[in-house]
Amino acid sequence: MQRGPSAFNVVSVALGFAFLYLPIAILVIFSFNASRLVTLWGGWSLVWYRELLRDEAVLQAAWTSLRIAALSASAATVLGTLAAIALTRLGRFRGRLLFSGMIYAPLVMPEVITGLSLLLLFVALNIDRGFWTIVIAHITLTMCFVTVIVQSRLIDFDRSLEEAAMDLGCPPFRTFLTVTLPLIAPAIAAGWMLAFSLSLDDLVIASFTTGPGATTLPIRIYSEVRLGVKPEINAVCTIMIAVVAIGTLASSLMAKRGAAERERAALGAQV
Repeated sequence: MQRGPSAFNVVSVALGFAFLYLPIAILVIFSFNASRLVTLWGGWSLVWYRELLRDEAVLQAAWTSLRIAALSASAATVLGTLAAIALTRLGRFRGRLLFSGMIYAPLVMPEVITGLSLLLLFVALNIDRGFWTIVIAHITLTMCFVTVIVQSRLIDFDRSLEEAAMDLGCPPFRTFLTVTLPLIAPAIAAGWMLAFSLSLDDLVIASFTTGPGATTLPIRIYSEVRLGVKPEINAVCTIMIAVVAIGTLASSLMAKRGAAERERAALGAQV
């Protein structure tokens, strides 16, 4: 006889979710607070969102963060996909262990060490720190996540579909573009979404590699929070939460769509 979850398990899960998401829910609710005091409720209002639209410094930082996230995520997706293909399709090539170690190192390395090492590299090369140094740093940070996601999809990929296309006369490169790439596209899209979210949310590495005129939104929020929490901070954090939530939802839908397409392809191959 199958038993349901015990009361202890239910309470433990509820407390865990409350610990994780209750502060976020409170932040979102107080972003609609009419009172200037962030700890005193004064009724529902959109006044701080209107004030946020007049805050040029925060808007400029947000635009900088979006540009950095889009550029770094796109470059990391291309490089991470190529790295995943190399690790899954090239076999035991010379230097594979070193290559995979360099790819996966940012996954386990503290961000402080990564940021400091990149800072020392830019100083040694006499590169002025600013917008592009943050982009390079975020590519280094996020490429490994894209590689893991795409590699996990390529490991389970049915190679018979590629073999069937090449048996019918399709060249290898065209087979990759017309058969392989569409089937792994959901994983690539999920990797891009994750890279975009990580870049948009990063504070530690960006603080090491930033320079004049390249203040990201997390750095701007952190610098203002140190002087006291303003209601506009709640509003801009709520917008960031919404952007990340939409990206996560889109990534999940693409992953489900990719799984459905793989099932249909498998059924078609069996027929």
